[in-house]
Amino acid sequence: MSDRLIRPPDPPAHRPEDRPEDQTERVHRIARLLTARRADASAPEGPGPSLTDRAVLLADEVRARTDELEHALDLLNESNARLAAANRATEAARADLANAIETLQEGFALFDEADHLVLCNSRFVMQMPDVREQLRPGLGFQAYVEAVSRSRFLTLPDGDTAADWADRRIARHRDNLHTVINISLLGHRWIQVSDHRTQDGKTVILQTDITDIMRSERRERSRMLDDQARMVRATLEHINQGVCIFDPEKRLVGWNRKVGAMLSIPVAQFRLGADFDRLFGQLAADPALQFDTDPEALLTWVHRTDRRPPLQFGLARGEALVLEALAEEMPDRGFVISFSDVTAARRAAGALAEAKTHLEQRVLERTLDLEDALSVAERANASKSRFVAAASHDLLQPLSAARLYVSSIVEDLAQPDHREVLSRAETALESVEGILEALLDISTLDSGQAAISPEPVGIRDLFARLQTGFAPHAALKGLDLRVMPRDLTVRTDPGYIRRILQNLVSNAIRYTETGRVLVGARRQGASLRLEVWDTGPGIAEEDQEAIFREFHRLNARASASEGMGLGLAIVERACARLGHPLGLWSRPGRGSGFFVTVPLAEPAPVGPPAQPLPEAAPGLVALLIEDDPEIRRALPMLVRRWGVDVLDVADADEALALLAEIDLKPDAALIDDRLGTGTGLEALDRIEARYGPIPARIVSANRSPDFAAACRARGVQILPKPLSPEPLRAFFADVSRRRNGQD
Repeated sequence: MSDRLIRPPDPPAHRPEDRPEDQTERVHRIARLLTARRADASAPEGPGPSLTDRAVLLADEVRARTDELEHALDLLNESNARLAAANRATEAARADLANAIETLQEGFALFDEADHLVLCNSRFVMQMPDVREQLRPGLGFQAYVEAVSRSRFLTLPDGDTAADWADRRIARHRDNLHTVINISLLGHRWIQVSDHRTQDGKTVILQTDITDIMRSERRERSRMLDDQARMVRATLEHINQGVCIFDPEKRLVGWNRKVGAMLSIPVAQFRLGADFDRLFGQLAADPALQFDTDPEALLTWVHRTDRRPPLQFGLARGEALVLEALAEEMPDRGFVISFSDVTAARRAAGALAEAKTHLEQRVLERTLDLEDALSVAERANASKSRFVAAASHDLLQPLSAARLYVSSIVEDLAQPDHREVLSRAETALESVEGILEALLDISTLDSGQAAISPEPVGIRDLFARLQTGFAPHAALKGLDLRVMPRDLTVRTDPGYIRRILQNLVSNAIRYTETGRVLVGARRQGASLRLEVWDTGPGIAEEDQEAIFREFHRLNARASASEGMGLGLAIVERACARLGHPLGLWSRPGRGSGFFVTVPLAEPAPVGPPAQPLPEAAPGLVALLIEDDPEIRRALPMLVRRWGVDVLDVADADEALALLAEIDLKPDAALIDDRLGTGTGLEALDRIEARYGPIPARIVSANRSPDFAAACRARGVQILPKPLSPEPLRAFFADVSRRRNGQD
């Protein structure tokens, strides 16, 4: 026999149904079996340990195994105790649940996730004994519904079969988480059945006997119908209409006293069940009563077998009584005819129509007067615009000559005081020029003819010009002019935005005595807000609207040379024309800020750098066509200093004759727009028709969009009046470069 120890077999699996005594006995049997096997295995087969040693080892192992088995037995006993307690608690909870369900006043049933009956109380379908006896745990929901549908206690709706009722009941249970239905039973009894789906898929059904509620509701409905009938009768007697009600058999079932008075039918004729045809015959036989339609149309309407649409007709007894009638069908094929007395309304309508005729005549006369006044105002406005334009042109002519004269001699004066006098004269002329240009701008903006050409405008270049132009003026007053440049581009009309900012900066410098003027730009999303701040006296809130009116100046001591109060009027009109919002902030004693919001744009392509202007353009021969003799004398005096010879004439005929006489094609041409014998463009066409293209400029004070468009189409630029030396010198310098092949 081998001396190896034999492992005892694994203990048998615990069986809950074994008693603790049986389990203990089973463990002792296992211990005895192990001891016997150890003894057999310890029999001597040769040299080795003695029997005593083996017995000791075996006893130790048996003791250890016995301890383990006793511990397992303790755990098993503890588990059995817990299981028994849980079973007792479950049975108690089940009993409590059954008792609780049984105490409910409603019928109760619970179906599991597979729609099989789990439990129900004694009140569930107690009104249907033939169904009650079929209720057993495990009954399917469909079988339960089919049993209910076949119950002899169930009252099916008219036209329904048991199968129809069952299909509809099962469909509602399947498609809805919560279903409530009322079921009618024999003996005028009712129960309400409600299905409730739980979160884990089970279904709870509650049944409530609502017979008392339904009977009470019926009694209440009957009482309400009686009350309603009394209210209807009282209403019929108190309304201003006459009413007749006929049933589907065309018999009179309701009416009020007013209908008899309106139709002049004796009260005795109105009795319950009176036939419509007889009443209608009596009505149609009355010679004083006139229908506005064929009376047979009403009779035909009443006897229609299909659906009757509403029918309107009128009745009248001369002018003393006018009735409007409306016949309408009721759901049960009966009909109602109502009569309304519209005699007063017809009389009022006639009077209103007469008044309307007189009123329309008065409105027409007033409209004609207003149209005449509007036409006069429009003609006056147009005349004003034409007058301002013409007057400005006539004033700009001598102003141009004066500026040219001053510019031509200022460099020849040796004495500083003489130069200062001429400088002051030139400043005065610039002030007059600014006023005239402001008048022209106001006139153009008011007439709606301002030419707007939005394009990309660089803020840095725009602000640089403001810095250059206004720095000397600010320095003369001891003001600190700060211009904060930005490398951004906006989309606007370059001329108008420059004029807007110039007017705002000029106003800020004019009204600020000490401190500074700040020009900057603040980005706001897709827009840029151009800002002009000053530390001037500020503007009171009540004056902040008035400052934008023309010829309005808050500082009455300002001289005319400092402006006529047109700057902000031009700013407001130009911003409105451009669609740029204009804002103002001001506090008296602290200063003011003006804001113009302009949309941002992509930067415009950068062109080649501008060439510096030469000091002279020697050898050029320019043709000047100008009907004003003062300008013909002043302009040559200025341009000869630059080496330009001028051929001055009064019109195109004289120009062609002179050029033919000297047999010369001029290098450039300056042509006034308004000549005595035609326009400047016509004169240019005649000269170029004979001599070919000539670099030319049209000199004009005309700022209308049509004129600018005509010049662009012709390919010629405009030199605005009054003429300034800078654009003239730039034009001749450009002509000189082109002639010398530098471009």
